[in-house]
Amino acid sequence: MSEFLLHDEQAAQVYLDANATTPVLPCIADVVSHTMQICFGNPSSPHISGIQAKYLLEQTRQNARHVIGAPDGDILFTSGATEGIQTAIVSTLIHAKNHTIKNPVLLYGATEHKAVPNTLKHWNSVLGINAQLLAIPVDSKGILDLAFISEHINNALMICTMAVNNETGVYQDLNAIEYTIRSRNKSVSWMVDCVQALGKQALALSSTSIDYAPFSGHKLYAPKGIGFLYIKNGSAYTPFIAGGGQESGMRSGTENLPGIAGLNKLFNLLLDKNDDTFKSVEVLNSYRAQLLNALQSTFGDITFNHDFSHSVPTTLNFAVDTLTSKEVIDLFDAAGIRVSGGSACSTGATRSFVLDAMGATNWQSENAIRLSFGPAATEQQISQACKRICSLKAVLEANCLIVSDSASPKQEVCALGLTQFRHKGACSWLYVSDDDSAVIIDPVIELIPRFKKIVSTQQLNVKAILDTHQHQDRPSAVALLNEVLGTTHAMQNSIELGTKTLTIKPTPGHSKDSVSYLLKDRTTGHIDYCFCGDLILPAGLGNTSLEGGSATQMAHSLITLAEQISDDTVICSGHDYQQCFAINWRTVRAQTPLLSPLLDGEISTAQFAQLKAQHDQLHMQTSSQLCGYVQAAVQTDTKQLDFGQAKALLTQKNVYLIDTREPYEHGAINVAELFAASLANTLNISLSRMANAIVQNQLNPQHTYILLCRSGNRSKIAAANLQQLGFANIYNVAGGLALVG
Repeated sequence: MSEFLLHDEQAAQVYLDANATTPVLPCIADVVSHTMQICFGNPSSPHISGIQAKYLLEQTRQNARHVIGAPDGDILFTSGATEGIQTAIVSTLIHAKNHTIKNPVLLYGATEHKAVPNTLKHWNSVLGINAQLLAIPVDSKGILDLAFISEHINNALMICTMAVNNETGVYQDLNAIEYTIRSRNKSVSWMVDCVQALGKQALALSSTSIDYAPFSGHKLYAPKGIGFLYIKNGSAYTPFIAGGGQESGMRSGTENLPGIAGLNKLFNLLLDKNDDTFKSVEVLNSYRAQLLNALQSTFGDITFNHDFSHSVPTTLNFAVDTLTSKEVIDLFDAAGIRVSGGSACSTGATRSFVLDAMGATNWQSENAIRLSFGPAATEQQISQACKRICSLKAVLEANCLIVSDSASPKQEVCALGLTQFRHKGACSWLYVSDDDSAVIIDPVIELIPRFKKIVSTQQLNVKAILDTHQHQDRPSAVALLNEVLGTTHAMQNSIELGTKTLTIKPTPGHSKDSVSYLLKDRTTGHIDYCFCGDLILPAGLGNTSLEGGSATQMAHSLITLAEQISDDTVICSGHDYQQCFAINWRTVRAQTPLLSPLLDGEISTAQFAQLKAQHDQLHMQTSSQLCGYVQAAVQTDTKQLDFGQAKALLTQKNVYLIDTREPYEHGAINVAELFAASLANTLNISLSRMANAIVQNQLNPQHTYILLCRSGNRSKIAAANLQQLGFANIYNVAGGLALVG
């Protein structure tokens, strides 16, 4: 895939995550730098430098009024939107402490930024308000339920809504919300989060009954750490930060004058009718149309998670129908395209609460991609983004991630041997032999489109699709996948796969129907892989407390299995909560309590059964891992290298660089060239292929390996796994490619 390697002219990143933050415009950065070096006076000082600083501060305040349409009310400079939200909520709740409402409520939009409900919950508790927090539902387009507001507004101490949603770009009809509120409750405090509206929608706050409106500079090309809060005349106010009395006693602490100067330049750009930095709605709509076409041309089937007619044009939230968000983000990131999954402030979340509130499907919520650009984006930047997105199509075709529409697609040979596919904690396994015979074990429904593409594009002869047991955490995908692939083969006593033979062995314990599949090399007689479902998990054993489970039967199954497999047989489980990816029988025995004592005769079958049953009953109450429990956390300290150290070490003999990213990521950047390493000493062994690499003896325990990935996280996990497997000379590139160079 050399045609996809990033050339020098392509090396600059394509940044499409503006809703998370924006780069500071050069002209704003110049003003900030000038203020820090030249106009650095303290606005509270009486001398000329202080007077000049004070003038700049007040000039910015006046410009803010013009930008948001607020000739009346207070403009308070803050550290950002979160402080503004805190200030508004604290002011309201302190003012409301002596309320006489029998059943008080605090209303907030169900799709509101988490800063709002979390702040409401915190101060409601701290101040002893004891109001009920109610999320205002939204419809499938993300529009607030006005009937719900009408029903509860008379009991509300505060209502919090947002002008534009940060994940979907959906905007609310503030006039309709205002009518709903004020026709029933004239005095309730109303806060509107306007962070994503600045520069994208016209605002006239003083002509509304909005009490508070927080803004943040870094969402619109100003520095981080500066924002402002609009407060309507007569609205409750209590200083959130007390001290020296700055900001007319409303917000103490020396003002962030460089940040304020940056805001001032931003406001001047927004107000200058002759300046074309910020684009019109028509131009922004044309940008969105170009990106939409590029995405659909590249990925094919895409589901957009919001109605464009109710969204600002700078946000596209979508799910690729057959790819996970992780795969899409990793692919984009490898190609230098920066997007995010949902909100940047919800990192670590497995799904989008915003899309959940909108009634989106599980697939949409779990695999949402947010692509966002700023209103100062240029035609050149959008064109470059579209070009970079479209260049991914060849990579997707080559890796069987999309079906090619070309008469002669440049597809790579499907990876022979074993590949692991993951969905959340569940593992599916595809084994392909030299003669293109294949077997799929423990398929997950969400991965059916992936298997269909691989099988069809590579013309595999699928000899069987198998479950190790009836999974109690998900429905079986075997029948559906058979239907999709048009296969009719079923498992008999054994299946021939090239030079290997797959045999079935009943191994009840986790459930009555639990079986294991053993893949034996007919030439050597060695069992390379044991597909054991949830009988054995990395650093744990399956749960026996489920229906059909039996700790006694598990003990017998483990003893019988141990008689057939070898220390270096790779164990392929149905779940991998530890993200071990590759683990052999020797390591499983060493890591798993009860297992070695049972197999070594230190405890009897009855003793094992009693201890295992007690353990499972205890953890059924506390663990969300239905199919099994990790009984011993794997603790391994991996040796970390920075880029320079890794590059120097690679000049030595028998030192190899391993790119642990998936092949579709690996093709985007020539890591051998980046580290000045030889191609022979640069390997691409993704985590999904780590088990295969171990069986194929692709790694030598006597050699030194430096592992690399995008962020350093996956490669750190892989390094720990390899150490567990006996590879002593293992290093990880800290920070991965993100910190290289």
